[in-house]
Amino acid sequence: MYRYVANLWKKPKESLGELWKQRLIKFRKEGTVVRINRPTRIDRARALGYRPKQGMVVARVMIKKGRRKRPKPAGGRRPKTSGRFYSLDKSKQVVAEEKAARKFPNLRVLNSYWVAQDGQHKWFECILVDPAHPSIKKDKNLKWLSNSKQKGRARRGLTSAGKKSRA
Repeated sequence: MYRYVANLWKKPKESLGELWKQRLIKFRKEGTVVRINRPTRIDRARALGYRPKQGMVVARVMIKKGRRKRPKPAGGRRPKTSGRFYSLDKSKQVVAEEKAARKFPNLRVLNSYWVAQDGQHKWFECILVDPAHPSIKKDKNLKWLSNSKQKGRARRGLTSAGKKSRA
């Protein structure tokens, strides 16, 4: 089943059709970081470690597209050498993980994946784990997240997207 779902997401605009448009309209109306009940892309979420159990949360994060714009210097100087636009040395996905981590400070970011994009925004879904939850502490595959060394994973570039930007 997951293989068929994965094939739908190879070209979502063509394969999902009207549902794709409706989702984008809904996503635009929502806030920047929104907690959701279940993943939009179940195949990708399961591959990255999501399990439908207590202590696991999925959040959808909206990121603006385009290069980062630095404000003009005050006082009438012209920004000849300071430059107006510059690229952040992180991907949009890493920025989305950091936003989710700031919104939910008691949770740890396990991983994230792309969900949608339009001309102005990109949306990612982040899988977050509650390290203090008993079901997470008992789970042999997830109890390593309860370790105190895993605090601030997204901010320190320890997720898979963060490791790519550190290289």
